Amino acid sequence: MTEKTENTMDLNIAIIGAGPAGIAAGRELLQQGFNRFTIFDALDAPGGTWRLHSYPGLACDVWAHSYSFSYAPNPDWSANFVGYAEIQAYLARCATEFGLDPHLQLNTRITAARYLGEAGWELEPESGEPQRFDVVINAMGNQHTPLYPDVPGMDSFQGASFHATRWDHDVDLTGKRVLVVGSAASAVQIVPEIAKVAGHLTVLQRSANWIMPRNWKPYTEKQHRRWHRFPFLIGLIRKLQSAMMGQVEYAVTLGHNRMGQFENRVKKFIESSIDDPEVRAALVPDSRYGCKRGLVSDDFYPALNRDNVELIASGLQQVTATGAITENGRELDVDVIIYCTGYRILDYDRIDVVGEDGQHLADFMADDPRAYKGISVPGFPNYFFAVGPNGLVLNVSYFKSAEKSVETIVRLLSDMRDRNLHAINVKPESLDQHVDWMSGRFSRFSWGASDCHSYYRNASGHAPFLFPGNYKEYCAVMDATGLDAYSAS
Repeated sequence: MTEKTENTMDLNIAIIGAGPAGIAAGRELLQQGFNRFTIFDALDAPGGTWRLHSYPGLACDVWAHSYSFSYAPNPDWSANFVGYAEIQAYLARCATEFGLDPHLQLNTRITAARYLGEAGWELEPESGEPQRFDVVINAMGNQHTPLYPDVPGMDSFQGASFHATRWDHDVDLTGKRVLVVGSAASAVQIVPEIAKVAGHLTVLQRSANWIMPRNWKPYTEKQHRRWHRFPFLIGLIRKLQSAMMGQVEYAVTLGHNRMGQFENRVKKFIESSIDDPEVRAALVPDSRYGCKRGLVSDDFYPALNRDNVELIASGLQQVTATGAITENGRELDVDVIIYCTGYRILDYDRIDVVGEDGQHLADFMADDPRAYKGISVPGFPNYFFAVGPNGLVLNVSYFKSAEKSVETIVRLLSDMRDRNLHAINVKPESLDQHVDWMSGRFSRFSWGASDCHSYYRNASGHAPFLFPGNYKEYCAVMDATGLDAYSAS
């Protein structure tokens, strides 16, 4: 084992991404005495997805007090659910308050990362000179790369068209005939806003989603004053919300009564919200709750009742010069097409990461993304995912998963520093053991079942997105992570 000398043990660390996970990683590094690190982001401010996206109606579907860092409660949230601008402002403020501003390198898109052995990692930006680091933490997130439908004719359309994640604010939708392709997470937020201005709005729904009422409520100044004076009250709110989110674990567990209760609640919501019996029938999903991402909205269903809105329960078959043809044969003439068709999740080819022996991360992850505890893969020493494959816990907010994951990574780095190690590389057998442990658990859940078809499962039948268990189990798994799972040098 080769040891680094004491004057070289001040690890130089790169974090790619300044969203919630990147900010959490930076704070944890400072907490554990690491001061040499840079947080890169392609955008002009911290916030990640909340800085990148700006489509109408964009908001978080988790309660604001829970969609926050556990160590940075915010007494000034405007409502129980808040929009993207408010979340981005909170994240930017946290970055400043955590002392991360001097470590930020914004407007810097990293295009490649190459492992050079003893020389560490070389990061190549889109413009500028390459920079070298001992450690890389990938905190880029998974809601970035637009996913378009694979249909002919998309380039032939003569009107305006764009993906929701690349919203074109120069296109005025007032009075226009608008087609929204898709009816999931982004669509349920966009449709109610477009419906207010469009001359006619058509929504294509390939498959229905389970949509719970959001029950949005603004907070009063009296509440804000109370939370400023008694911050512990926010902690009580978070505990209550945590208990309520904890029910999601049971709602996605096959055979549990809670699943049927959640489904019945949505069916009653549809029954009370939708006027047209045919539309009501089309909106009831044919999959079990949790197979696809559960959604929340107060105004999507009511928007479908408007005279200028039509729901077509069919997918897109072809785009034409003047509109589209649906899978059930409808020919539509429209002025604008908006693709609400999701993202390429776990897109590890977004940057070219090259590890030992010239191995490309994109090739390693191509058909079956897997990682040890969601943070490491063999052959890529000192390269970590802030939230990697199977690193998200469904029954807690993203922040809790990210905080625990980066805490584990930084603990490993601290152990490296204490032992004067140059590099750690997760052992293939460690990954295999973790994958074997997970493989026996996926079938417990609707999103991991063989008859579930959603982005939670890939073409190979693997479910690479969610952790197969609850947050308590996730913490136990992460707490058991140590250097014994890695080869060290």
